[in-house]
Amino acid sequence: MQFKIGVRFKKSKLFLASLAMVTMLLTVVWHLPATAGTPKHYTELEFPPLPELQLPEYTRYRLDNGITVFLMEDHELPLVSGTALFRTGSRFEPADKVGLAGLTGEVMRTGGTLDHPPEVLNQILERKAAAVETGIGETMGSAGFNTLSEDLDAVFGLFAEVLREPAFDPRQLELAKTQERGGIARRNDDPEAIAGREFHKLIYGDESPYARTVEYETLDRISREDLVAFHRQYFHPGNMILGVVGDFDSERMQVLIAEQFGDWEPSPQAKIPPLPAVSQAQAGGVFLIDQPQLTQSYVQMGHLGGTADDPDYPELTVLNGVLNGFGGRLFNEVRSRQGLAYSVYGVWSPRYDYPGLFISGGQTRSDATVPLIRAIESEIERIRTEPISPEELAYAKESTLNSFVFNFAAPGQTLSRLMRYEYYGYPEDFIFEYRRNVEATTVADVQRVAQKYLQPENLVTLVVGNQRDIQPPLNALDDNLQVRSIDISIPKS
Repeated sequence: MQFKIGVRFKKSKLFLASLAMVTMLLTVVWHLPATAGTPKHYTELEFPPLPELQLPEYTRYRLDNGITVFLMEDHELPLVSGTALFRTGSRFEPADKVGLAGLTGEVMRTGGTLDHPPEVLNQILERKAAAVETGIGETMGSAGFNTLSEDLDAVFGLFAEVLREPAFDPRQLELAKTQERGGIARRNDDPEAIAGREFHKLIYGDESPYARTVEYETLDRISREDLVAFHRQYFHPGNMILGVVGDFDSERMQVLIAEQFGDWEPSPQAKIPPLPAVSQAQAGGVFLIDQPQLTQSYVQMGHLGGTADDPDYPELTVLNGVLNGFGGRLFNEVRSRQGLAYSVYGVWSPRYDYPGLFISGGQTRSDATVPLIRAIESEIERIRTEPISPEELAYAKESTLNSFVFNFAAPGQTLSRLMRYEYYGYPEDFIFEYRRNVEATTVADVQRVAQKYLQPENLVTLVVGNQRDIQPPLNALDDNLQVRSIDISIPKS
């Protein structure tokens, strides 16, 4: 009995010490004099200026085979994570095999490797509480790993296997295709998703790689051999950027990277196709997707936009702050004062290497659809023709700059941004130059970019709603307006 008591006592020492410390702190705090003063109104609060942000120390180098590497040590926790980016994307898949890139990115991981079948790979990672994931999106392929520092060598080896020697297990391919078919069958269940999908088609065109959708027919054409060929074309060292952040020694990490990737031969035959051309498919017009079961309308309005390296991008961000969000014109006028929308927005939304969108819209009750569209059009015209107030400028700039610090909340976020700039060919100091230009934006700058970039004559308007209950009807927007219907029925396989 005495032995058991002794064991329990030893196990509780840390608890008793912690309890004593907490008791002492509470006693001290209890006897401190009260210091709370009269609460201040929020307009009386004063805040220090935003600090100058500095990039954490990092190492950038290139392997002989072409892999660009970023290393950033962070010893706060015994964890290491890494990301590899590959210059690929669904925009490069054949038009008759839409869905190939996504399947390749998924089955690279779920299909196991030549040395580790899917079940074995999963079990090893699970035992180590580690993860290795892959995927291919619209404009890039990516792979990542997370592990405890003590398991770095083993997990990094599996990560390299997945990238270099995926097995593309046919069973996992069929499972992925079955799941994709389920997604096709359900794609018209969400009216907001319908609006987003079909609006992209109106702007970029049905056949554009930036708007086309996976169909049963394109899915059926994809074979395991297609996945192998797609991987071979785009996943090679000359097409790869690798970043690692966490609790490791950089010199040792360089050795590990050389061991796993140094002998990976470049592929001079593999070439990246030119980027798809982009132009606006519909220059204006009003379109309707009739959904009789709905009691509200989902409205999207906009036109083709630009890229983030446009010289006027910082000023356009301030324009966003004037139009969008809590305290923005659309929220204050259209939602709060006129009560025309449950949600409303208007955003200049660029992309890194192809034109993005200017997109606005909202959700409203069916009988307020036409008034909502008119109200948004009015606010777009007003910001083009009338200078904003100094108060609006200050609010938009402050909200933009105050959110800026969250780009650097953790070393991993900073590393991710550096890698993204490397991938798209942006300068390393892009984000800092952007900040300086936001700070320098004036009232005149906002009106200048509004007049230059917001194009009412090119606004495309899409409504997903109940045509019978939209009163007044959409053709009340203009005497000569011809509303065009869109068929969203799903083609059979």
